[in-house]
Amino acid sequence: MKQAHYKKLFSPIKVNGLRLKNRITMAPLYLGYASEGGAVSPLMLHHYQTMAQSGAALVLVENAGITPGGSGSPRTIRCDHNRYLSGLEGLAQCIKGEKALAGLQINHAGRFAYVDDPVAPSAVPAFNRTPRSLTRMEITTIQKQYAQAALRVQKAGFDLVELHGGTGYLLSQFVSPRTNQREDIYGGGIENRIRFPLEVLKRVKDLVGDFPVGYRFLADEWLRDGLHLNESLVLAKALEENGVAYISVMGGTYESFFLPDIVKKSQRPGYMVSLAAAVKKAVKVPVITAGRISTPARAESILQDKKADLIGLARMLWADPDWPKKAREGRDNAIIKCSPKCDACFHLVMKGRPAVCTRWTKEKRAEYSGMFQ
Repeated sequence: MKQAHYKKLFSPIKVNGLRLKNRITMAPLYLGYASEGGAVSPLMLHHYQTMAQSGAALVLVENAGITPGGSGSPRTIRCDHNRYLSGLEGLAQCIKGEKALAGLQINHAGRFAYVDDPVAPSAVPAFNRTPRSLTRMEITTIQKQYAQAALRVQKAGFDLVELHGGTGYLLSQFVSPRTNQREDIYGGGIENRIRFPLEVLKRVKDLVGDFPVGYRFLADEWLRDGLHLNESLVLAKALEENGVAYISVMGGTYESFFLPDIVKKSQRPGYMVSLAAAVKKAVKVPVITAGRISTPARAESILQDKKADLIGLARMLWADPDWPKKAREGRDNAIIKCSPKCDACFHLVMKGRPAVCTRWTKEKRAEYSGMFQ
């Protein structure tokens, strides 16, 4: 098979002034590789250097906390203080040194935060805990924390910053009618519920200037009373109007991921592509899609059919960092695929251990476990 079969996949694209050498991005993936307390660890540096060596055009580092009260776990990397800058600088350098663009995703987990007193738009219970509803003053403080964290991303030498508005975290908690039951200017109709993420985007852009700001976008919560496309597309259009660099589309939250029908859905190839296609029809900024895109042929067809502009590979790239190289060489059958029925990595993370892949060699699994601090 010749490379021409995947001409679109390996064509360059401009994203807010940045030139991506192909359409393959590493989607953010939490693996528990940070040190206890959120510092960048040797294992994390090794992991992201390997991801950058894959040939992906853009590597997005996952979920850096903007405030101690908003981290999702003790091993979530942090971006809430200048003392983390040197570690973040090393992380950016290890990615860019392999000729890939480097991005860092910043986040507040809201009602899913790993703290005793989680906060959220409203006091809606989550897994037997009820968060405290944010005050207006706290809302302003958190918006400023997003902006300061984004400035650190810029200072650390990354090429872009991504706001994490997916997975049911704080930005999407404001947008969802299920988790936002406020009666002030941040609650009610969809125009009010998108106010918080739009104000965060504005504060970030005001502070970082022309530095590209992307957005991880929750298109559908896959919950009966949750956020659906008819409302999320209102946010997509508003993000575009307010200067977002791209929209990275996903579906589902921690409260829907483990529902039997969603588990079944998530085992299907390209299970989130239809959401990205709907967003792409509504906006002109580049759209990233992800969700078990295991073969180059599927990735190429998504791009050719204009369902997305970029392909996000998370576990697929982690299971086989040679995915892009094998695709370019037409060695599709040699790609080591993530099994849709395997969740060993998830169970390791839940136990506070570093994620390793069952498809790796015994030696590689031992190497990663040995580097864990």
